[in-house]
Amino acid sequence: MIFDKTVLLPLDVEQAFELVTQPERLRRWQTVAARVDLKVGGEYRWTVVPGHHASGTFTEVEPGKRVVFSLLWEQPGAIEDTTTVSITLEAVEGGTTVRLVHEGLPTAEALASHTEGWTHFMERLLAQATTGDAGPDEWAASPENLDELTAADATLAILQRVLLGITDADLQKQTPCADFDVAGLLDHLAGSIAGIGKALGAEVADDAGKSPEARIADLAQPTLEAFYRRGVDGTVDMGFAELPATIVASILNLEFLVHAWDFAKALGQELTVAEGLSSYVEVLAQNTISEQVRANGSFAPAQEVAETASSLERLVAFTGRAVHA
Repeated sequence: MIFDKTVLLPLDVEQAFELVTQPERLRRWQTVAARVDLKVGGEYRWTVVPGHHASGTFTEVEPGKRVVFSLLWEQPGAIEDTTTVSITLEAVEGGTTVRLVHEGLPTAEALASHTEGWTHFMERLLAQATTGDAGPDEWAASPENLDELTAADATLAILQRVLLGITDADLQKQTPCADFDVAGLLDHLAGSIAGIGKALGAEVADDAGKSPEARIADLAQPTLEAFYRRGVDGTVDMGFAELPATIVASILNLEFLVHAWDFAKALGQELTVAEGLSSYVEVLAQNTISEQVRANGSFAPAQEVAETASSLERLVAFTGRAVHA
């Protein structure tokens, strides 16, 4: 069975081709994270929405014209068949047509689910091409069946939206972390993610010359990919201690979501997080931040909040931040 849909983007073919192939552009409309080796025989892996990962190999690559790749869903319960996706671009009056054909879908149910998915994402592709901002993806905002890694995908998506708004003029702004301005907090966050990635055996390299969003995304993607391969059983040698893998994954959630709040406050923004997700990360924080951890100086004492506080407010207060400072 085949899904076949075409949209007209108000872009030239080079711009349209970047939108459908480059990780930094894919993250604007289709993926939370993306690894792409854009050549025949090259591999890719996308985190399409939290907990849902697609991977495959490129079989055709014609820059500005066409790309063809195999696609296999990794999560348990997904269709086991490898299918084929082709994307063909053509310059026309008013922009570029992008035709996406997904072949080899094995059942009517698979066709229906992929039709819903591709329709959703091609609408976001058109919005990104037309307005320059497809906005946050509601499918990434509140995933079902949360666990430490799915929540990490979701909190990363929230963090990356905030990082997109950081400009050079923002780097010296103070964050709620007393020791860090925005630039310092970016360095701290990059170091934390890289440290966890290396402990998991991921190949990570920090490039402070990239934009804040690209810098953190390019560290988080291989780290989370390695974590999904490994799972959360047993312990991880962090160098300074052997920690339960669940705790290490919980730390990633805290790094992503709490620092997203820090950056948002520094930028004068309000952070919107689904209650179910922030409640889940709040529980992770309670299981991770012990009095001994606070005594080591990693977290300030928990702050008081009103009984009517949201789970996000309770979370950041538990990490030692003054919610309404």
